[in-house]
Amino acid sequence: MRRRATLLQRMHIDGVLLLLLLTLAAGSLFVLYSAGGKNVDLLIKQATSYGFGLGAMLVIAQLEPRFMARWVPAGYLAVVALLVAVEFVGYTAMGATRWINIPGVIRFQPSEFMKIIMPMTIAWYLSARALPPGIKHTMVSLGLILTPFVLILKQPDLGTSLLVLVSGAFVLFIAGLRWRWILSAIAALVPIAVAMWYFVLHNYQKQRVHTFLDPESDPLGTGWNIIQSKAAIGSGGVFGKGWLLGTQSHLDFLPESHTDFIIAVLAEEFGLVGVCLLLLLYLLLIMRGLVITVQAQTLFGKLLAGALTMTFFVYVFINIGMVSGLLPVVGVPLPFISFGGTSLVTLLSGFGVLMSIHTHRKWIAQV
Repeated sequence: MRRRATLLQRMHIDGVLLLLLLTLAAGSLFVLYSAGGKNVDLLIKQATSYGFGLGAMLVIAQLEPRFMARWVPAGYLAVVALLVAVEFVGYTAMGATRWINIPGVIRFQPSEFMKIIMPMTIAWYLSARALPPGIKHTMVSLGLILTPFVLILKQPDLGTSLLVLVSGAFVLFIAGLRWRWILSAIAALVPIAVAMWYFVLHNYQKQRVHTFLDPESDPLGTGWNIIQSKAAIGSGGVFGKGWLLGTQSHLDFLPESHTDFIIAVLAEEFGLVGVCLLLLLYLLLIMRGLVITVQAQTLFGKLLAGALTMTFFVYVFINIGMVSGLLPVVGVPLPFISFGGTSLVTLLSGFGVLMSIHTHRKWIAQV
């Protein structure tokens, strides 16, 4: 007997995901008001980005996974073309050329779109092949992954390039890539890392590694950010100093307090309790994503949902790791909390894909 779908299911909205995302949105605006120095314009921009992102999420949720799969190759080529365009006509800011600027209309970062297109592309390619993938299909997949990875790395944007690399690699892993190949790839990372150190990484990226290993070696220079970040986190204690009462951010000791280092502001003002509540929301999002992965009824949906969920976990892990001094600073914002338009819209679009995979299942149950 066919089970009747609920109103949310007919609207292709996953209620659990929507509730968690709206909670994060409210928390983001609350923390951002303090982290941004009570800047109302900043708050309006973030709220507007949330509006666009939620709208994109709801629109994408209406699209059937089969429909999305048909357009994946065109989407991949379009974003790669935009990444190539960045090389020639890109907008430069803070020493990096990552944006395409249409004066008076919009400025956006094409690499952000690749965070969704990449896992969709590898899932589309592998879902039509026998699994686990053989050497031929693995090499083709790696080619599809490394092309945008190199283009983004040249901008330079190490953080986003690593996230794109990871999002594609997760699809291969979920598809059952043989362990001997995975272990071989891990072993190959050593010479690759050495080659990147000497021939690929810029001086400021190398300095980030030095700072990660010993931030106190240059406390007033490159080590300033991480030292102040750890000071803010530690000073919050268990319950924090209170909203708008953080000293590290409001006295301008903490740089980038409304973007990459915003969790330090949250930790200082709301303490360990506030950080644990945020981590709980992230954990619930990840758990819901894994449930959707398990319940997906198509191979394309299963590969894509699993990769999007695990990439989101890496996103959170990298930001918290770098702000707390456990990882080098690579410029990855905190999902749904840090200020940023393109990143926010991309993240919400990814959860729209998860909703589509989950709500377009066939709702059939036995009596």
